[in-house]
Amino acid sequence: MEKRPDPIVIPARGETAGLGDLSNPLDYIAEDHMREREICALIDQIGAIASFDGVQIDRILAFLDIQLPQHLADEEIDLFPIMLKRCDPEDEIEKVIAKLHADHAHARTDAPSIAKVIRAIRNPPRKPTPMECDLLTEFARQARRHLILENAIILPIARARLIKEDLKSMADSMRKRRELLPRLEG
Repeated sequence: MEKRPDPIVIPARGETAGLGDLSNPLDYIAEDHMREREICALIDQIGAIASFDGVQIDRILAFLDIQLPQHLADEEIDLFPIMLKRCDPEDEIEKVIAKLHADHAHARTDAPSIAKVIRAIRNPPRKPTPMECDLLTEFARQARRHLILENAIILPIARARLIKEDLKSMADSMRKRRELLPRLEG
């Protein structure tokens, strides 16, 4: 059996990124990205068969079950269509957005499996199997790769191209979406 390389475990910050007030939806999306990076660090800790506690598990599950679907909707319903409308042809944003849509489809498919693994190791508490560790670390790796693309390309172009009315429309839509789901603190 091939030995897996030891994963690099980056500890999550003690607190989550602030929820913000949606006065600037691009800042809010950037904070969602920070939350996702924190969750990836927690998932990596579990994937490295490190210790975990109920609070960490709760954060991961809240992210996978509630925050991630909201975030994907923010981008697919609000951000990406506005960017397609506002960006210049030389931005070649269509290619990037097509890649991000494919990544989002994988996230929607993979997140329930990851949540299932997390729930399985929680109750009763146990260490993940090597196969579960592989699933967890691969999910976190793919999520971080996706975040690099969004943070390095999408958000800077969005900040340059979107106008005040776009941001207001996005904020209103994002706010309404969150009113439909349970409010999460942190």
